[in-house]
Amino acid sequence: MLTVLIVLAVLLALGMPVAFAIGIAGLLFFLQNPELPVTIPVQLTVTETQNFALLAVPLFILAGNFLNGSGITQNILRLASLLTGRMQGGLAQTSIALSTLMSGVTGSSIADAAMNARVLGPEMLKRGFSRGYAAGVLSYGSLMAPIIPPGIGFILYGTVGQVSIGRLFAAGIVPGLMLWASLAIAISITARRRGYGPEREARPTAGELGRALIGGIWALLFPVILLLGLRMGVFTPSEIGAFAVVYAVVIGFFAHRMLTRASFREAIEASLVDVGAVMFLLALSAIFGYGIVFEQLPEEIAEWMLGITDDANVAMVLIVLFVLVAGTFMEGSVLIIMLTPIFLPLLTQYGIDPVHFGLVFIIAATIGNYTPPVGGAMFVVCQVLRCPIGDYTRESTPFLIAVSAVTLLLIFVPQVVLVVPNLLFGPS
Repeated sequence: MLTVLIVLAVLLALGMPVAFAIGIAGLLFFLQNPELPVTIPVQLTVTETQNFALLAVPLFILAGNFLNGSGITQNILRLASLLTGRMQGGLAQTSIALSTLMSGVTGSSIADAAMNARVLGPEMLKRGFSRGYAAGVLSYGSLMAPIIPPGIGFILYGTVGQVSIGRLFAAGIVPGLMLWASLAIAISITARRRGYGPEREARPTAGELGRALIGGIWALLFPVILLLGLRMGVFTPSEIGAFAVVYAVVIGFFAHRMLTRASFREAIEASLVDVGAVMFLLALSAIFGYGIVFEQLPEEIAEWMLGITDDANVAMVLIVLFVLVAGTFMEGSVLIIMLTPIFLPLLTQYGIDPVHFGLVFIIAATIGNYTPPVGGAMFVVCQVLRCPIGDYTRESTPFLIAVSAVTLLLIFVPQVVLVVPNLLFGPS
């Protein structure tokens, strides 16, 4: 298995697409073990795509693209501006609020970062924000997208690890709000030092807030309906994905009346590209995952880790540090697919709740989207704002510190993660 891992690392270092690198490395394992039939890789790729629970992935991707084309963004932006415009660093605070309120719509950090960079990036530069600072705010703000339901990372982790997706969705609410608060505090401190003032001086009137809430009500209700539907047994995760698509189309055509035939077609085309990439990666990762299980790699890592420490929190910190480093080279969804079968059995031996670990794991895997050398959200935002990576890295450090502090708190205080799942679904 060591040779397989080395080949995988070399292929990734050479810039080969992740799906092909994983598939080739996995196939090499079978070539090294001639006693294994060569038909197994074909069977694994087909079987992986037949997993019914994974049907939620393309459905939520399609729903997110429909909602983005339905005019919800501008309504939520108006509400976010009213809620945060009087805070220090007003437009930066607005961008964080917009990301949080829109997270239930996009579900993807890279998609959210790209949207915010195009909507708010040019305006932030006009208001005097430096490129590095604006890029840091817009990229790290998208961290809430995969955390507040319905994040695609939760579906992948829950499917691979056989963990309740409903509980995972519920677990993301409080940590998502905590991440928002930590970034808002970091912006207030840094904006005051830089002289970035509030966006507006007057308090919003009750009428303004009421109209903004009504305009954004459909986006705000979306995660609530998802959780209630799962809790009451009305939907399975896959069925609620289908409901989300219908919901998005109805809102776009009839409530906001901004989803046209052209934008409908664009949403379908964008979804086909996104779904194809995710499912192709999942299919080829099944070949690689088979080798991990066959060689009993999780058991060996568990034995090694147990030899280092018997403290569950220390073990979780070590795993998070590993994921943070790995996330600087690999996309978050890839890490979730590859590492869940390795680390989840280990953490259960320490008595850590799979939902607690999943939430922390997904945050750690997502942070890699905002750090060099290959952070996806970082590159998207820097490309839109034409920001040098060096400026971005230097000026986004306060936001990395803020989200890292929240991640540490979530590791040592699992009740923060589990309070909503336990209230909605009962103790695990």
